[in-house]
Amino acid sequence: MPIIEMHLLVGRTSEDKARAAKAITDAAASSLGVKAETVRIMITEHQKDEFYVAGKAGRASDQQNAAAATNDEI
Repeated sequence: MPIIEMHLLVGRTSEDKARAAKAITDAAASSLGVKAETVRIMITEHQKDEFYVAGKAGRASDQQNAAAATNDEI
């Protein structure tokens, strides 16, 4: 029984998570040769201040946008 763990930042809808779970289930079942009914997916959501990229809180895209805005001000 494959058990897949996903970590996401908060903000995705239930529909987004269900769509991702379906796609991942299909891929795991196909590539591992198991029935979809045996695939388990656990989603854990985190606040932005619980996720760090290069030592800074938040998504990499948020950091890039903030850096670009700072550069525009100079």
